[in-house]
Amino acid sequence: MWESETESVRGREYGNGVLSSNKHGVKTDGFELRGQSWYVATDIPSDLLVQVGDVNFHLHKYPMLSRSGKVNRLIYESNNHPDLNKIALEDLPGGPEAFELAAKFCYGIAVDLTAGNISGLRCAAEYLEMTEDLDEGNLIFKTEAFLSYVVLSSWRDSILVLKSCEKLSPWAENLQIVRRCSESIAWKACANPKGIKWAYTGKPSKVSSPKWNDLKDSSPSRSQPVPPDWWFEDVSILRTDHFVRVITAIKVKGMRFELIGASIMHYAAKWLPGLIKDGQGQGPADDMSISTNSNSSGGTGSSSWKGGLHMIVAGTKDDTPSIQAKDQRMIIESLISIIPPQKDSVSCSFLLRLLRMANMLKVAPALVTELEKRVGMQFEQATLADLLIPSYNKSETMYDVDLVQRLLEHFLVQEQTESSSPSRPPFSDKHMYEGTQRSNNPNAKMRVARLVDSYLTEVSRDRNLSLTKFQVLAEALPESARTCDDGLYRAIDSYLKVTSLSTYCKWWYH
Repeated sequence: MWESETESVRGREYGNGVLSSNKHGVKTDGFELRGQSWYVATDIPSDLLVQVGDVNFHLHKYPMLSRSGKVNRLIYESNNHPDLNKIALEDLPGGPEAFELAAKFCYGIAVDLTAGNISGLRCAAEYLEMTEDLDEGNLIFKTEAFLSYVVLSSWRDSILVLKSCEKLSPWAENLQIVRRCSESIAWKACANPKGIKWAYTGKPSKVSSPKWNDLKDSSPSRSQPVPPDWWFEDVSILRTDHFVRVITAIKVKGMRFELIGASIMHYAAKWLPGLIKDGQGQGPADDMSISTNSNSSGGTGSSSWKGGLHMIVAGTKDDTPSIQAKDQRMIIESLISIIPPQKDSVSCSFLLRLLRMANMLKVAPALVTELEKRVGMQFEQATLADLLIPSYNKSETMYDVDLVQRLLEHFLVQEQTESSSPSRPPFSDKHMYEGTQRSNNPNAKMRVARLVDSYLTEVSRDRNLSLTKFQVLAEALPESARTCDDGLYRAIDSYLKVTSLSTYCKWWYH
């Protein structure tokens, strides 16, 4: 019953996506643009001038008053100017483009509804108060129906409409367009990849640049299964706050934390230039490859996926977005807030690169601390290159040794917490427990010890590194973490050669 009603509404109201009003107040062949002004193609003189931004619309009162409560009130509720025939709508959402479509609707001119104009037209209809009280089948009703029955049923349209909402705040938010599109995208992203029949940007294609494919051609070939990361590139076009809304909705629907984390890394790689360099190794736990070629495709079946996704970044190096520091800071803060709490949801290398940028851009201290704790959970996965983070706080040392000291402390606290935690966690913590068990083994501290020794050898070349900082870092790990002291001896030898502080070596032999 519901499906038949839906199809009935679509057929009766829209046909092939064309919207028109049944009432014609002024017969016209359409609108004509002359310079920055629109005129109605009719023999009846215009008696109403509407200014929207820098565009003028020479219209007629009757068709506008009969369908717009806003225009009606502006015209007739002014006691001082009963003959007012000029109004300005400077704050109309959607601007001149949306008002042009709304005005055409008032004149009974067919309007082509698309994913690109529906959100602006819906917000403009609300602003103009084009309600059912004035005219049955008015613009609010018809745009709302198109959103509900057409847009939200389409993966492609839901994303494009959400993208178009970026210029419609707060109207799109208040009208629940952002929420509904986010929910629609989340539901489809959580669908079983085996059942996906709609188009997505990451789909292997013969063309060199990504494009939206027609739905009729979107069914994937049986020989090319849909990868679990099929939705990454499409949602990555969204503004950060809308991306956060989508990811939050996806979390609620229970998607695996590994996929959510991988989508966040994909988004960061696209919108934070320099975060991930071409050809940069990801480390043993970050089994991901980054490609700037839109022809790339990849992914594995859902049954065997372990976090090794192939990320598709559309375009070339020249297409890298140009983003100001304050916008990068906002992106980093937003991404930190939505990283799943489970260990290994994102790689340690990614966390450290994010931490490097966070310190450079002076991200909120509370979020930096949270990021440091996350690194501590996976510290045994780090590489020396990841830890060589420059000092951005006017420290006397070239590298931020204090930061590495904090990361090591977080690691030791985490190790102690895990060793004292119950051996059988509740079922609800299964995923967290699985990630914990993979690292809570004697080898973790040994790997960290080798990493710290390598780091000490590298930073020992800095003449400004104080003996105290060197000693604290060298003695931070328990003796049981090192089966061999060769790495530490090399670091001490390097430090002594650079600083010529041989008289102080007694602390080590004491």
